[in-house]
Amino acid sequence: MNIPIPPHAQATGSQFNAGRMLAARERSWVALREIARRITPGTTEPEAVALAGEVLADAGMQRIWHPSLIRFGANTLKTFRQRSAPDLRLGDHDIFFVDLGPVFDGHEGDVGDTFVLGDDPLMHACAAAARELFTRVAARWRMGGQSGRALYEFATAQAQAMGWRLNHETKGHRVGDFPHAVHKAGNLGDFDAEPIPGLWVLEIQIAHPEKPIGAFFEDLLVQ
Repeated sequence: MNIPIPPHAQATGSQFNAGRMLAARERSWVALREIARRITPGTTEPEAVALAGEVLADAGMQRIWHPSLIRFGANTLKTFRQRSAPDLRLGDHDIFFVDLGPVFDGHEGDVGDTFVLGDDPLMHACAAAARELFTRVAARWRMGGQSGRALYEFATAQAQAMGWRLNHETKGHRVGDFPHAVHKAGNLGDFDAEPIPGLWVLEIQIAHPEKPIGAFFEDLLVQ
């Protein structure tokens, strides 16, 4: 299946190195897990973001390409550009997600995952569903011949079949050697070509159809 590729959308800079790209991804995941481990009940979102900055600095981050985003409770329904409801503290039985965008060795990491404190079964199911939906969509991409737009159409149908609602404002995007934005690739969910490995982040954000909880998972599409 021949899918036309928009000019420059999947280009990289002269310093791009696939190995360093994957290393940035792995270092980002290590930092994210450490941040999540250190977030405790009673923490506010700004305190968690400050903690994230400390962990990333200790990990050797050069800079950020997007600010760390951490959402608690009902704020997990918010998209990246929406403001959190203020003065929210993480509860003993609560859900939260962490979204990081650091640069390591000139290459951009972008990872996100959802975590649950306590034993609320619906919250645990929500976090697990975001990961499962990511896995299904990534597997679809690995089959080949799928545009970014088609992947998100598939994600919508799968989310509904699983009993969740996909947030269509969260559509994934390019990454690469910093800054990837010079390539003007647009959102993955609007991309009418087949995304090549190692340059596109698949973002999944879901919400319960009735309850005020959501979950988020993102990672680099790799073979």
